[in-house]
Amino acid sequence: MELSFTNNPVLGALLATLFTWFMTALGAAVVFLFKEINRKVLDAMLGFAAGVMIAASFWSLLEPSIEMAASLNMKEWVPAAVGFLAGGFFLWAVDKILPHLHAGMKTEEAEGIKTSWQRSILLVLAITLHNIPEGLAVGVAFGALGTNISSATFAGAIALAMGIGIQNFPEGAAVSIPLRREGMSRWKSFLYGQASGVVEPIAAVIGAAMVVHMRPILPYALSFAAGAMIFVVVEELIPESQLGKNTDCATLGTILGFVVMMVLDVALG
Repeated sequence: MELSFTNNPVLGALLATLFTWFMTALGAAVVFLFKEINRKVLDAMLGFAAGVMIAASFWSLLEPSIEMAASLNMKEWVPAAVGFLAGGFFLWAVDKILPHLHAGMKTEEAEGIKTSWQRSILLVLAITLHNIPEGLAVGVAFGALGTNISSATFAGAIALAMGIGIQNFPEGAAVSIPLRREGMSRWKSFLYGQASGVVEPIAAVIGAAMVVHMRPILPYALSFAAGAMIFVVVEELIPESQLGKNTDCATLGTILGFVVMMVLDVALG
């Protein structure tokens, strides 16, 4: 399997993000069991997702970016710094343009370009925004397998996909449960919740294809994904996890998420 994904990293990226999409759908399916979710539990889950993304940004993206830059005879810090800043700026721009609404906020507090779209669509788009850098990160990690760079490993790419998949579970629930609470049917809430993950396979295939055909951009692509993920964590996940004033639960969730992702990456990668 490792050899086949090395020879066809785009396929590997697609299959890996189909798994992460499935985990989003699994989280959204919680709506069939509950109409409400305890705010402490939700804050802890959001914190956990933030911790996973923070750890993945370094262990799975920035550190390999620095190592790959050295192997390509680049100044190690340049791709990491330039890509990281570009990724953060890219998500900042998307955040300003894409209409979206975070759970717990009033419709008139929606961010991005003003629109008359339904509240449900705006809620889904908020989580979809999270999933762009996640899919890109997995895609770039698998795309690196086709470059024959020693620091790009199959186990590391799998660890990243697993970590992203795990934290997608609470993200799916964070969409479907609020929609159900607002009166939408269970089935429709589920469909909207899982739809937020559809962007991940798309972003992954694009990311993998780019680095396969343009090997020199790989260190920049890895750090770009890291910058985009950190933007999501600081701009959205951590603030949302603090809205319910359950700061201890959210913080402990973040620490746990960081440790889980670190262990996955170090143990498997």
